[in-house]
Parts: sequence; C-alpha cells; structure tokens
Amino acid sequence: MNSKDRMAFATNVALIGMALGMVSCGGGSETGAGADGKVAAATSETYVDNPDATEILPSWSKENTVVFHISGEPDDMHPSNGTQALRSHINQYTQMYVMGADLIELKGARPGVVKGPAEMSADGLRFTYVLRDEPTWDNGDKLTVDDIIFTYKANKCPLTNNPHGKPYLENLADIVKDPADPRKFTLVMKRKYIQNAIFTSDYPLLQESYWDKTQTLRKFTFAQFDDPNFKADAVKELNAWATEYNNPRYSRVPEFLVGMGAYRFVDWKPNQSLTLERKSDHWTSKLTLPSPYEASLPDRIIFKVNTDGNSQLRQFKAQALDASTFLSTQGLIDLQADPGFNANYHSRFTNTYNYSYMAFNCRPDGVTHKKFFDDVRVRRAIAKLVPVDEINMVINKGKNQAICGPVSPLKKEYNSDLQLVTYDLEGAKQLLDEAGWKDTDGDNIRDKVIDGKKVQFEFNLNYMTNMVTWRDMASMISEKIYEAGVRCNINPLDPNVNFGLSRAHDFDASLASWAGSSVPDDFTQIWHTTSWASKGSNYAGFGNAASDALIDSIKYNMDDESRYAQVKRLQKMIYDEQPYVFLFASVQRNVIHKRFGNADMYFERPGVLLNNLKLLSGSMKESAEQ
Repeated sequence: MNSKDRMAFATNVALIGMALGMVSCGGGSETGAGADGKVAAATSETYVDNPDATEILPSWSKENTVVFHISGEPDDMHPSNGTQALRSHINQYTQMYVMGADLIELKGARPGVVKGPAEMSADGLRFTYVLRDEPTWDNGDKLTVDDIIFTYKANKCPLTNNPHGKPYLENLADIVKDPADPRKFTLVMKRKYIQNAIFTSDYPLLQESYWDKTQTLRKFTFAQFDDPNFKADAVKELNAWATEYNNPRYSRVPEFLVGMGAYRFVDWKPNQSLTLERKSDHWTSKLTLPSPYEASLPDRIIFKVNTDGNSQLRQFKAQALDASTFLSTQGLIDLQADPGFNANYHSRFTNTYNYSYMAFNCRPDGVTHKKFFDDVRVRRAIAKLVPVDEINMVINKGKNQAICGPVSPLKKEYNSDLQLVTYDLEGAKQLLDEAGWKDTDGDNIRDKVIDGKKVQFEFNLNYMTNMVTWRDMASMISEKIYEAGVRCNINPLDPNVNFGLSRAHDFDASLASWAGSSVPDDFTQIWHTTSWASKGSNYAGFGNAASDALIDSIKYNMDDESRYAQVKRLQKMIYDEQPYVFLFASVQRNVIHKRFGNADMYFERPGVLLNNLKLLSGSMKESAEQ
C-alpha cells in the first residue's frame, strides 16, 4: 500500500507483535524472508508493505489483469454452501458482508456494509448496526435490513446445505428492525460469545428478491429454526425453497454466481481457471476514498489452476502468472535463486495461522473401514512413526514449525507445555504390541483378530493432488510406517473429493490442512461431537461430553486469561487423544509481480488483496534496459 494512497491504519497491534517474536515447542518461527534470505523485523508490523517499483521494465505486461496462481479450484462457489478457504478468498471480490475480515489492522473485523462497529448493549447481547447508504445490488436496488435478515435465516434454515456454517450461528437468537430507522438493525444474541462482534464476516450477504422471490423465509422465525422439534423437512413450501436454493447451478455456473461485490464471474473452465471481471458501474466506484477492501483496480482477476511444480516455475519465469500464495516452499526457493525472477517479482515467506495435519478415522464403521484407529495407543504409535522433522527439512527446507495441537503458535493461548511427538520407531512398536497388533503369520505386516476376524494392519492414507508436496509427504510417511510392520497405501485424490470423503467419514486417514485466523477460535466446527454427527468438519470423530462442555464454555468466555487457560486444557485433551498427527504451522509463499503497486502481503488469510493491486503505468520512468 503506497504511502500516498494509504489510509491511516494503525500498526501497533499487540497480537501480531506478540506473535512474530514467539518461540514455542518446536522452535522459533520465521516471520518473513525476502529474496535476500533475510528475516523481516516485524515486531510491530501487521502486514508486509512492499514499496512500489520505481521503473517499468520493457518485458512487463501493461494489461490490467491479475493472473493469480492457485493449486486447485474451489469445491463450491455457492454463497453459503461451500467449505474451502479458496472459496472465501474469491468471495472477497464477488461478495459483501456486514463486517469484513480485517487483514490490515488485525482487529478481527472492520465495517463492511455498515457505517461502523456495532453499538453493543451493556449486557453484551445486543449488537446494533446502521447500514451505509451506498451499497446497492446489481439491479440497482438498495441493500435493506430485510436482506440482512434473509441472509441469516437462509444460513440458519435446517434445510440449507451448510453444516459447516451452522455452528457459528447457534448463538444468534434474532435480528430486530429499528421501528424508527429503516437502515438500523440489532443482532440479538443468546449468550456472550467470543465471536459475537466478528462472526458476520463469514456470511456473504444475500439479496432476498433474488433468492426468495415468494418471501418464503419471512413466514418463519429464527426461534423456529433453533427449535430441535421443528420439522423443517415436513413443511412443503420450505422444502421447495431449499431445493431451489441448494441447486448446484448456484455453485458452479458463472451466470448464477451472484453477489454484491465489485467483481462478477464471467467464466469457469473446470480445473483450468476462474475469471472475474470488474463491474462497470459498481457502487464502490463512486466512493470518494474507497478503502483497500473496496477498491477494484484490476479490470479482471483470473484464478489459474496449475498443480505441476515445474510448470509453475516456468510460468513465473515467463511472467505468465502475476501472483501466488500456493507455491511450494522449494518452488519459491528455486525462483528466488533466479535474478530475473527477483527483478520482476516481490516474494517473501510469511507466517500464517494455518496448520497441516494427518487425521485418523477414530470412529470407523468396522465394515467399509476397519477398526484401525479406534485405539489411542495405535494413533499415538502412528504419530511416533511420522517423521515430522525429516519432512520439514526435506520438503519444507526447515521453514515450517512443528506443532503440538490445533492452535497457532502465533497465539497467546498456544500450549507450549506440550511436548512434540517425535519419531520413535521402537516406542511405536511397543504401543502397537500393547494394542494387540502383532505379526502372527510372518508376512511382516501386523495383524489382529477384530470381531472374530483376522485383520491385517493395512490402511489407506488419502492426500490431495493439488500440490506435489502432499504426495512427497505421504510417501515419506508410508515408508516410515512400514518399518513398524504396518502397510500404509497412499491414495491420491482431488482436494474436493478428499474433503467430501472426510466429511462422510469415508476414510482411514487423510492428509490436509486448516486455514486459521488471528481471531479467537471457536472450536465447535472441527472438534465438537455435533460436528461429527452432522457430517461437518469434525472428520476424526474426536470428542466426548467433557470436551464438548469445554468447547461450549470457551466460546462464551469473554475473559481472555481465563479463556486462554481453557484453550490450553482443550489442547491437552486433544493431544492425549491424538485424533490428528499435528504436522506444521505453515508459512505462506507470497509472490506479487512488481508491475503492480500496493503489492502488500498480509499475515491474515488470504494473504493478498488482489482487488487493490494497482497497475503501474507510463507515468513512471520506463527502464532503458533491453
């Protein structure tokens, strides 16, 4: 963000200042290495401010299109029914929110379509907002409070296909219009909740007149959708509405991928590219001083799929790609060794709140998936066989940080008292013996009698095909596990298929990652047992009454120090049960072409604001270099 264009954003944010200098179990963390290999001094930074280039090289394209490299396409671009982080990134340009994610100040959320932060009642249960006057839909209609109410009813409706999104709306009791001001509304919450002021940043706004032409949802209340005895599937008109709302065309067909954002979908070539085009007369274009979130500087944004590491390098060297956060660590290291690349691109490694993991199916049905991982001793044994340090050195070149649980080491509540589970072949063998898995027939594969039948310990490890590093990681894990007498068959899958099977509990083990955030964690979606029962994101099947009670308490605990202690207790419970092999707190590999100004790199996901990249023009000095 150029100083001449920058708004007055504060940078002295305690959270990131704490985070960037942190040392915890697994070693120190690197804040951000540029092309010179040095680590940025970022104790008070909330993002990396790359200076604009002072000259334009002859080879630089003057086309005002950003081609952003991605390693796989999103699962679903429906405004409420998709799950992947890439979907959220694209939505940032095609959708609008009550409150938006704050990448710049890292304060959790910033005003989106409302005039300012909420006015909170003394009891912390009522959050009152006033809509801005400018936001309009593509047909010219103004955004109304009815649209806000419809958005959250649609997401809360039991028949909406968004199980991942419902846990964060459990605490929303009602939305009340102000009788004296048609632009004013109040979110009424059931209890104090750590995300009451920021949860709206996860739900794209929906135009009622587009999604509900007969105003069906106006006939139902939030209380009805909260009532476990409400039989939504028995209500004919509600079923008809939900059937249309969940129609797959609203997930992948460009003309139906609508939203209030400054960009619209114009093309989606499966497994190749997704193209967004700036709307010609969007309401944000009339703003006197749009924020970086409201800017729409590129004419087009193309998300280009490329899963082949060698091809990625060739395309960046040929300047066919403008930006990425999806390169492999080795890929970016290789590019940074090329002077031509460094002349054309800003590049840097930065910390993220994301982490990678290997999940176990802890509640297998015993038929389709055998009872391999229902015993914690087996899960801990396999964890001892995963060569985390070796993977980090070979694949990640030592840049990632090994972790102990599902909380980012960048956060105060990270439990640094937990000891890393390190590679221990003999210890793993002992645990497998104790769990009854022994090689009784001399074929070098352990076996056990389960439910009256002899079962060999041979399981499938699913991994995603969008990056070669997942394959390499799976191969290294498989080789080490075999040394203990267990056969691990690595199973390549499209990322969307992998997550679909995980949600359906149709897997033995799976490699994947979760995208984290700087805001306080609500662990319901990934770790509460209700999220396993509803086929949400608790893929492993972790949890019991005690962990559920702790999760429920954490999300309603407004005292930071007390909540931090609870979060550390939950990490210990998860650590003891080993539903995952926790791998690494990930670094982000940031690349942005120098032909664009405002080439800032953010620690918060998605790490870049493509809409704010400003094509540098002939007003600058043209380089005489040929």
